[in-house]
Amino acid sequence: MAVRSIAEAAPPTPWSRNLAEPTIDPSAFLHSFSNIIGDVKIGANVIVAPGTSIRADEGTPFYIGENTNLQDGVVVHGLEKGRVIGDDRQEYSVWIGKNNCITHMALIHGPCYVGDDCFIGFRSTVFNARVGSGCIVMMHALIQDVEIPPGKYVPSGAIITNQQQADRLPDVQADDKEFAHHVVGINQALRAGYLCAADSKCIRTIRDELTNSYTSTSTGIEVEVFERSDEVSSNSLGAETVEQVRYLLQQGYHIGTEHVDQRRFRTGSWTSCKPIEGRSLGEAIAALETCLREHSGEYVRLFGIDPKGKRRVLENIIQRPDGVVQASSSFKAPAYSSSNGSYSANGNGNSYSNGSNRLSSETVDQIRQLLAGGYKIGTEHVDERRFRTGSWQTCTPIESSSAGDVVAALEDCMDNHQGEYVRLIGIDPKAKRRILESIIQRPNGPVSTPSSSKSVGTTTSFTSASTTATASSNKLSSEAVEQLQQLLAGGFKISAEHVDQRRFRTGSWASCGQIQANSIREAIAALEGYINEYEGEYVRLIGIDPKAKRRVLELIVQRP
Repeated sequence: MAVRSIAEAAPPTPWSRNLAEPTIDPSAFLHSFSNIIGDVKIGANVIVAPGTSIRADEGTPFYIGENTNLQDGVVVHGLEKGRVIGDDRQEYSVWIGKNNCITHMALIHGPCYVGDDCFIGFRSTVFNARVGSGCIVMMHALIQDVEIPPGKYVPSGAIITNQQQADRLPDVQADDKEFAHHVVGINQALRAGYLCAADSKCIRTIRDELTNSYTSTSTGIEVEVFERSDEVSSNSLGAETVEQVRYLLQQGYHIGTEHVDQRRFRTGSWTSCKPIEGRSLGEAIAALETCLREHSGEYVRLFGIDPKGKRRVLENIIQRPDGVVQASSSFKAPAYSSSNGSYSANGNGNSYSNGSNRLSSETVDQIRQLLAGGYKIGTEHVDERRFRTGSWQTCTPIESSSAGDVVAALEDCMDNHQGEYVRLIGIDPKAKRRILESIIQRPNGPVSTPSSSKSVGTTTSFTSASTTATASSNKLSSEAVEQLQQLLAGGFKISAEHVDQRRFRTGSWASCGQIQANSIREAIAALEGYINEYEGEYVRLIGIDPKAKRRVLELIVQRP
């Protein structure tokens, strides 16, 4: 079976006579029914499915990054004029980064840039546009003449042709990100399988193994064998890690591994190791040790995947550049019973969810969304005296891109600065600006919800309480009341918007109307009126700078 597609030089044309040929990494798999023409650079572990056309004969050159999959019927082409700047600072007609899923029948037409870790859905079109890293574009969508910010979700059938539409897109959710990551893993397994199928020695070994892959009982029923810990050990992995692997397998979870070098660790650009197909503990341990050996001197992490929920249930770094580390102390596997070979419940059933007893579930979700979007996370603290002046100080920098490690770092900052304000910071490393500030602890303890979070993009700060609330509300949080006070004191206009659950993901908010109020009590009454009117919907408070004619605050005050 052929494993190379028809790769051709670019034809001579009035605008180009360089006859450039594709450059293809040996580890890539290109199906024989695909076509690659012209100056196309294809990175490591790329898979190109049947019927795909990558044609750099007009716009040129093209770049396709490592671990990316281009599925059946994908077309990549470019106009003669128009270029984008790739991550290597060179000009390209089409740049497609690493770990991307360009799914069935999608059209990527240059000039076009697609960042890392993106998902482009069936029959969607991206033309003369930039799609930031970590974006999810669903089916039958059109993206043209815009720049989609990193970590945004484009729903099926959406037509995004102006920048205002792009800027109002909702953020990618954790489940969406995990699904895209799952698709990358599936296609990496397919790539390895296709290459093996074309290698007579490899496929012969696989066929021989099939007859020995199960242990049969006396009744002929096939059963999988899970070894006991005293029968399976590892020189590279700690005993706690072995227990984690055993527990994941017994609970029916899939297991994966990722690696990253020190330079990319700060940006969270992890790359998948070879998929772990084995369902026995010994096979899984052997696969983990292989990943450790192949990526010595790098970070390696183990993760479990819930195949039903399509989400990760564990992320644990098992190797650092300076050597192997033990399992995370936050993991507490249920007790193993030697009498019946099973685990007993001990109240730690959620120990894989990167949860927290100190932080709200909304804050943990914020952390996951920031990490999924490629953003950095930091923390700051301030005492009550300096809170009024906004003189925040930085806690210890957070280097990890694991949600569990970030939660632990936040809790450390809260412990070290008890009796003070502590806030979570989200940072866009490319734009070098803050995209989130959320207070997670006040002097009287942790806050219950991240209602004090705000988008950052204005020089006006609403997080300091320069006045004492003179009014209260049964429907609004104290933070929302404080924000209203700050808006009124600053001379800003106030309005509100609402949206139902179906339209919330597309960001299609509708105006409730401007709030005309001369006092905090009138503003609270008006906002509560909208909350009552749109019960069962999202409602958010809007602050507007009338001089600059721009928004300075968007704060959700009601959820369904």
